Amino acid sequence: MLNGEKQIPRPLRWGMIGGGRLSQVGYKHRSGALRDNTAYQLVASAFDVDAARGRDFGVNLGLDAARCYDNYQQLLEQEATRPDGVEVVSVATPNGTHYEITRAALQAGIHVICEKPLFFTSAEAREIKQLAEQKGLIVGVTYGFSGHPLLMQMRAMIANDELGDIRMVDMQYTHGFSANEAADKFSDAQKWRVDPKIAGPTFVLGDISTHTFYLSQLLLPQQKIAALLCDRQSFIASRAPLEDNAMVLIRYQSGAVGRMWASSINAGAMDSQRIRVIGSRASLEWTDSNPGELKYDVQGQPNQTLHHGMPYLHESALADERLGALHTEGLAESWANIYLKFAIAIDAKQRGDEETLSKLVYPDINAGIEGVRWLENCVRSADNHACWVNYE
Repeated sequence: MLNGEKQIPRPLRWGMIGGGRLSQVGYKHRSGALRDNTAYQLVASAFDVDAARGRDFGVNLGLDAARCYDNYQQLLEQEATRPDGVEVVSVATPNGTHYEITRAALQAGIHVICEKPLFFTSAEAREIKQLAEQKGLIVGVTYGFSGHPLLMQMRAMIANDELGDIRMVDMQYTHGFSANEAADKFSDAQKWRVDPKIAGPTFVLGDISTHTFYLSQLLLPQQKIAALLCDRQSFIASRAPLEDNAMVLIRYQSGAVGRMWASSINAGAMDSQRIRVIGSRASLEWTDSNPGELKYDVQGQPNQTLHHGMPYLHESALADERLGALHTEGLAESWANIYLKFAIAIDAKQRGDEETLSKLVYPDINAGIEGVRWLENCVRSADNHACWVNYE
């Protein structure tokens, strides 16, 4: 169980690019990184395209005004000259900027924690992986839901063959907050998400399905996709060619099948993510609306509910526990868990500890690459009249 004690010798000197006052996601990054006060120290920022607003925000967070920079270029250049300069930056900016900022940070010798989807193309992602390896640096991806402890319980139970042969993977991430076009006109965060120049080739597939797709990778690392069929729609016509609803059918190399429903027009639905893994003997189901409970259904037996923090859970699930079984854990704890693993990975990389890195389970550059590949294949299928395509 985690109790806030340090797991690396000292906090990493950390900077944020984006994620300022008007950001939807910036506070999640800060809540995750600074939760224990032992893994990161926020020392520099380029919070906003409006430099004055970004500086004011940084000062209100307690930063030195001199280290609240006008833009990311200035941050990287000036921090490189300081003996106490940043060691890692988080990139919490719109999708279209991820590649250039990540590349520049790595060239400056700085580790990167980046929002998803990582980049627009897998070629860009492979290039960044090669650059990170050359520089000896870590690139992490903020799949923020993946730090919930019961996901590690699911992973362990599947690996221990408690479900039998895997037959189906049923995934859903839907909400209704884009059920009409009002937000497209008045919300800055929504405006860029429906602009292909900034968001890339997808809207809901990139914005939300990548989270649930990564959960499937986390739970089922041996399951590789053989082919998929993606059908996507723009129910709000002005969003075309980007989709606000998508359904994907999946064939795995093992013979298992899967499906994904991603939607922002599920009217009346709150943020809702679920994944159910169905085997020949039993099934597991987890939802982010009730992340502290895991449904375990064994054919022919009474259905069970496993609770977080209980001693009957696998050690990997208990290792990520923070509050204990009597108390509800949520998204803030999940973000804190993945940020702590990013810090452990960065510290291990800096010390040349490849053994620790080889055992650490966290959303790394390879997870980011797979997320981009997922999107490329979905778009290729959808743009070819929702046909089956071999997974490339």
